[in-house]
Amino acid sequence: MDTKNKEDKSTWAIGGGLLAGLGIGFFFLQTSVLAFVGCIIAGLGIGLILTSIISGVSKQD
Repeated sequence: MDTKNKEDKSTWAIGGGLLAGLGIGFFFLQTSVLAFVGCIIAGLGIGLILTSIISGVSKQD
């Protein structure tokens, strides 16, 4: 079994960004539903960017 995949936690950044966007979006939910959805999408985008940065750094090692 490949132990490197178990140690690679860079994909957790996607879920973390999504949950952060969801949490921030709840503050804007009473103001605008589109701001809520925008925060979720922005959190997902930040998580994807962090994942690519983290995986790029770990491949260089």
